[in-house]
Amino acid sequence: MKKVCLIVVAMVISGSVMAKDRAVVAVLDFTNETRAHWWQTDVGRELGGMLANELVSTGAFKVVERERLDSVLGEQDLGASGRVSKSTAAKMGQVTGAQYLITGKVAAYEENTSGGGGGISFKGISVGGKKNKAYLAIDLRVVNANTGEVEYVRTVEGHSKGGGMSLGFSRSGFGGSLGGHKKTPAGKAIRAALIEATDYLACVMYDQDSCMKEYRDKERKRREKSKSSLSLD
Repeated sequence: MKKVCLIVVAMVISGSVMAKDRAVVAVLDFTNETRAHWWQTDVGRELGGMLANELVSTGAFKVVERERLDSVLGEQDLGASGRVSKSTAAKMGQVTGAQYLITGKVAAYEENTSGGGGGISFKGISVGGKKNKAYLAIDLRVVNANTGEVEYVRTVEGHSKGGGMSLGFSRSGFGGSLGGHKKTPAGKAIRAALIEATDYLACVMYDQDSCMKEYRDKERKRREKSKSSLSLD
């Protein structure tokens, strides 16, 4: 009887390990449909690289090396939309070994200054007074490289709060075209959105536990908030 119990336990543990196999993913260059002042030619590539670093750090994914991905991307014309066709997905998956392709599109960006008065200015340096805030929305799509079907879609949001409040720990650094925006409202909003994107992908593609309900609730609240700000018939 004891031996039978041990076998059952071993099978359960084995099944659990198999369920936790890490997906092989390739993160493509981000695209942009906003007029964000910080967006330049190389920013799409940089954002893709930053998300890839975040995903690796979770331990939940195997991420295709950038050099390996570049050899395929150079042959494909994804256009400004970044949409991946079934044939393109299949070729990328075959050449890189990726099971899933992750795309990101900067769908919304807003930056404003709120508040007023109470600040101190000395030789052009201001302390206190007005507070800068920024909002960023990224549309994520996860494409199955074997079928070309979109398996996961999510809009993730990042907010930077006035007063320099912490937005969480980011494992990826800023460099290149984004190097000068690390401590700006835009930079903070970008980091917040990438962390949210990473947590979401790890939840639905690896953890698949109670976090999924949390994200469903969060998505419902986001949609309700968006609807309340619009005039719908």
